[in-house]
Amino acid sequence: MRYAIYYTPRQDEPLAHIAANWLGRDPFGAATRPVEAVADLSAAEVAFHTASARRYGFHATLKAPFRLAPNHTEASLRAAHDAFAEATPPVIIPRLVIGQIDGFFALVPEAPPPALNNFAGEVVRAFEAFRAPLTEAEIERRSPDSLKPDEFRNLCQWGYPYVFETFRFHMTVSGRVGPQESQRLRAAIDSLFADVLLRPVTVDALTLFVETEPGAPFMVLSHHALGRRPARKIA
Repeated sequence: MRYAIYYTPRQDEPLAHIAANWLGRDPFGAATRPVEAVADLSAAEVAFHTASARRYGFHATLKAPFRLAPNHTEASLRAAHDAFAEATPPVIIPRLVIGQIDGFFALVPEAPPPALNNFAGEVVRAFEAFRAPLTEAEIERRSPDSLKPDEFRNLCQWGYPYVFETFRFHMTVSGRVGPQESQRLRAAIDSLFADVLLRPVTVDALTLFVETEPGAPFMVLSHHALGRRPARKIA
């Protein structure tokens, strides 16, 4: 079993609804849903391009998937989420745009506010004690030879290469795609998300996800609103 600390919009928000339809799965529930043709892409092409993102659900990584340290329990992890969320104010992203990172499409801040990176760094630090150290096999799966020196140091120290100075807030909406398909895929994503991306996005919660067994889809376990509001238990 692995846990992950993500940001994801509430299930009833328009951004979450659009993303769930595009990816073919709502992380707040177990069931997948049929994807539909979008713009110039057939339903089969949408399903293919979203397959890898579908398993993780629509989210932005704050603390990457980790096994729980042996001196902690799921209950203590949830309690820590409650305490952190109560003491932490929301962060507003003025605008998300469609970007491409390492070949995959994601929603990214047009201009990341400093408060967002600070918030993400605090999440990494606050929950580090709950993370079991990476095994050699887990390190190898991150292809350490392809990482920059600071990314490799982050991987070894924090369990994920992209934290602090290498952090990039992104909400993945596709797998990697070659140049020949990028234009069609971008057009399809834009046709779905363009209107909702005109609005600011408020990072107003920490969401605890769980992978119950290797290869299982990541599911929302609990959603913890930031700023002195109670957590809403999902499962």
